[in-house]
Amino acid sequence: MLEYEVFKDIFDEKIFAKSKPDLLKKVADYPDRYVGLFRPTKPEAKLLQNLLQSNEIRFGDAFEVAIKHYFINEGWQPLPQKITSKEGDALDIDQLLIKDDKVLFIEQKVRDDHDSTKKRGQISNFEKKLEALVDIYGDKVTWGFFYFIDPSLVKNRNFYRPELQKLQESWGVHLSVSYGQDMFNQLGLSHVWPDIMNNLRKWRQDIPDLPNVNFDSNPEESAEEIKDLPLRIFRKLFDDERIVSQILPVLFPTGATLAILDPYFRVQNIIVANKIADSIRLYLQSSPARQNLVLNHPAPRLFN
Repeated sequence: MLEYEVFKDIFDEKIFAKSKPDLLKKVADYPDRYVGLFRPTKPEAKLLQNLLQSNEIRFGDAFEVAIKHYFINEGWQPLPQKITSKEGDALDIDQLLIKDDKVLFIEQKVRDDHDSTKKRGQISNFEKKLEALVDIYGDKVTWGFFYFIDPSLVKNRNFYRPELQKLQESWGVHLSVSYGQDMFNQLGLSHVWPDIMNNLRKWRQDIPDLPNVNFDSNPEESAEEIKDLPLRIFRKLFDDERIVSQILPVLFPTGATLAILDPYFRVQNIIVANKIADSIRLYLQSSPARQNLVLNHPAPRLFN
């Protein structure tokens, strides 16, 4: 079992903690994706779409951490997930644990929606990892799962099952394609899945309907999250007139977050940081609604 607050912290940290700096990086590096003329969406809609897509990807990352916690609570010990094959290929195992001298490895996905090309590559990658693990741990490798969290989509199950059966016969390891609760049932952990579902339902009730692209809705929090971005990212944001005129007013409509960052850049005493601070002031002065911000305040203790 996993306490809800632990579950919530894992998902909030993995999905939301880096969303703002990651979005600014993408805007700075690929501005045409957001302000290009040949697009059916305005910048705000594109920013929102980007956050939704990023959150969907990070959702799977959060589940990797949460499921590992469940196994640890059941007495499993994590093993190093980064391994190297005999050919020298660096491999990353989603879940790799040991208990009673038996090794369990899991290739974990959110849902089974791969197309015909990718599904064959998935099996090839699975066997490469299986071979490397057998080379390292020998006959301790007892279970291997190709695991999909969402049990509602089983698009390629009829392909994966016979392929894993062939690998099982060849390698002598119990292998299975599994969805939702099934993997936990096979491992004698049938109580885990209901707890996952309960925690997930609670967490979904706590999250907003849509991500918030207005960083100034919580300026102190936003400033803390983005302040350590590389200076080149801020330089790019303010050097592109399209970003300044079309994107920044969406992300920083009141300028409150940038007003907090202004003294943070100035105290660095670096030429590029001073220029960024000057650009912030120009941006704030460009709108009557933002001119009322007090810029000559000391940097918050947060930045000292």
